[in-house]
Formats: sequence, C-alpha cells, structure tokens
Amino acid sequence: MIEFMPLLMFLIVCIVLMLGYPVALSLAGTALIFAFFGSYFEIMDVGILSALPNRMFGIINNQTLVAVPLFVFMGAMLERARIAENMLSSMALLFGGLRGGLGLSVTLVGMMLAASTGIVGATVVTMGLLSLPVMLKNGYDKGLATGIICASGTLGQIIPPSIVLVLLGDVLSSAYQQAQAQAGIYPPKVVSVGDLFMGAIVPGMLLVFCYLLYIGFIAWKNPVAAPALPKAEQVGMIGERIIEVIKSLFLPLLLIIAVLGSILEGYATPTEAASVGAVGAMILAIIQRQLTLLRLREVMLTTTKTTSMVFLILIGASIFSLVFRAYEGDELIRSIFIDMPGGTVGAMIVVMLVMFLLGFILDFIEITFVVVPIVAPVLLIMGFDPIWLGVMIAINLQTSFLTPPFGFALFYLRGVAPSSVKTADIYKGVMPFIGIQALVLCLLAIWPSLATWLPRLIYGS
Repeated sequence: MIEFMPLLMFLIVCIVLMLGYPVALSLAGTALIFAFFGSYFEIMDVGILSALPNRMFGIINNQTLVAVPLFVFMGAMLERARIAENMLSSMALLFGGLRGGLGLSVTLVGMMLAASTGIVGATVVTMGLLSLPVMLKNGYDKGLATGIICASGTLGQIIPPSIVLVLLGDVLSSAYQQAQAQAGIYPPKVVSVGDLFMGAIVPGMLLVFCYLLYIGFIAWKNPVAAPALPKAEQVGMIGERIIEVIKSLFLPLLLIIAVLGSILEGYATPTEAASVGAVGAMILAIIQRQLTLLRLREVMLTTTKTTSMVFLILIGASIFSLVFRAYEGDELIRSIFIDMPGGTVGAMIVVMLVMFLLGFILDFIEITFVVVPIVAPVLLIMGFDPIWLGVMIAINLQTSFLTPPFGFALFYLRGVAPSSVKTADIYKGVMPFIGIQALVLCLLAIWPSLATWLPRLIYGS
C-alpha cells in the first residue's frame, strides 16, 4: 500500500480540485497532509522538506519566469488597445467578398492574437465579442462560426511567443537536465524556451493552414454556411482595402517579429524580448490613442492577478512534487512506464491520454507544473526529443481545451455568446477542428522532424 501513496496523492488532488478548491492551496495542502501522515507513521523521510526554501528561492530567482508578467502585460495591453478590432475589420473588408471570407479573417486574426497575447481565454473572449455577432448577422452557420472562434482562440497554446511554451520550456529544461544526470551524461545538453518556440512554428502554421483549408472547403461545398458579405458592405476598391489591411497589420507584425525574432536569432533571452514586447505594446496603444491612465491601471491589475496566480500555483506544485518524490513517486512512475505494454510508444500514448483527460479539469498551468515534472524525465530517459515532446504536449492540451463537454475554450465562448447560440451548436462546431488537431498530432507523432527540423536547421543542434 505504501508504494502506491504517490498515486493516492495525485488522485486526492484531482478530487479536491473537482470540488472547486483553489489550485495552489489544493496542491500545497494535500502535499503537507501527506507529509504529516508520512512523518507520523515513519513511512517518509521528512528531511527532504528542508529543500523547500531552496526551491522557493529558485522560483523567485528564475530569470526565464520573469518573462511571464511581461508577456501577460503585452497581451493585456494589445487586447485593450483595440488592435484585434482594427485587424478584424480591415481583413473582413478584404476577404469579406469571398465565400468563407469572414471565417478566414477570424482565423488569421486569431493567429495574430495568439502570437501577440498567448492567452487562450482572452483570445476566445475577444474574438467571440468582436466576430461572432458579425458572422451570425451575415448568415454564417452557428456551429461553423463558433467552431472557428474556439479553434483560432486556442492557437495561443502553440504559436510562439506563448506563455504556455515559456512555462513548458522552463519545466522541460529542468526535466531534460535531470534525465541526463540520471543517464550519466556530462556535460548535459541544454534546451531553452527559444528552442521550443522554434520547434512550435511549423506545427502551429500547419494547424492554421488546415483550419483555412477546412473553412475554404466548407465555403465551396456549402455556400449557405459561409456566405460572402453583401456588396453593400464591401466598401472601397480592392487597392484601398489592401492598404487598410497593411496599415492595421504592420505595427502588430513588427512587434511580433521584434519579440520572436530576437529570441530565435539569439539576440535576446525570452525575458529581454518580453520586455521589448511590453514596451512595444504600450507604444502601439499610444499610437492608436488608446492608452489612458484608467486603461493602464486595468492592464496592471490584470498582469498582477495573472502573475500572482501563476507563481502561487508554481509554489504549490513545488511542494507537491517534493513530497511526491519523498514517497519515491518518480521511481513508481518509471517502473510503471518500463513495464507498460508497447514499450516507449505505449508509455507516450498513455501520458498523452492522461494529459488530455486532465485538460478537462486542470488548466495548462497546473498540468505544466504538476504533471510534466513527474512524467517528462522518464520519457526523456526513454529517448524522446525534448522539443518534440514539448510541442506534442502543447497541441494535446490545445485539443483537450477544445473537446466537449469540458473544454475551457467552449466555456469561454459560451460566456459571451448570445442566447440564440445553443451549447449544442458550439459542441457541433468544434468537432471538425478537433479532428484537425488529432490529425496534426498524429502527423507530428509519425514525423517528429516537423518539430525538430527547424531548430536543428537554425541552431545546428
């Protein structure tokens, strides 16, 4: 019974979270209760808890994690500066005359927002408020419209610079070093957030391409589901529309290129690039005449709340993982994976399935800080590439957040959708996009080079 205490810990945490208790307190509270239990019955070495202060200091002193509040600030500022509204209106004018043009515009703007904010909830809510009424007004099928918004809103999981990839990259970096140390590899190789950013570009663009292809196919096969805008709403000549699109996209694209390009080219760390993004977002807001003291205060409050949540969960997860390892949970997981039918492939399938199901009840932050540190070292010892593994996890969680009945993106859109849109419409609309996600996930599993080719080409490693 004692050897299964780590699994019991994990099960109780899931139950407590499902009861609605705060994530950080649930993680830390459960861990401390199990630590007290283990100390009282002398089945656990509580001396390992003395490492907790060093862990807390390591979290506070982690330079990579400083990028989190800066990226959150950048995304919140761009969201409130009406950048998305300007991009959507100009692109709708350009593509609106085509069947499915509005759907294509929403997907492309969703991709841009994903690259600039990286926050799934904010993107889905923003696109739901801006584009859903317009799409419904112009006769779009309710399922198709909601499916497009939910799918494009979750692109923030995979398209860099994404907060998900920042956190995942930091955790995988530690797990990779731990795996190499256990395998006796010295000096250990290093995996950075920039590597994960680079690895996510091709799969992310492949997802966007498949979304666009599907929307185009539906518009061709069933024009009633995705009609073109009436000629009365197609304002201006084609040249004027192109100029409007260029004007609305130029500065946001410049900011994204400055942030992402500086990381990928090695000119700046993710933290330094995030500071450029934060300042750049303020400059864009000033240019758009949207920066006021009230709006700045709102952005600062959003950034503080989100950052506090992330770091509090990280502290709770650190306590949980420390007690988990004190009960030799890492050894238990390793033995389970080694004895699993199917070998490394079977272990990977089980991990992806468990993470997919956990995505119904846990946000990406909890999964990244709690589950990934437990399973990643074992998978990396088995020989999986860390960049490929990180991209697989990100797309898997993105698919989970889209899947009924518990997908987070569905809840976000349901909260802002009009009463005329039924929950069944949203569920029906996302199903084809879940299929696209599964297809890309399978392609990535069959050809890992989709994630590893670009980092090796650029960095030569």
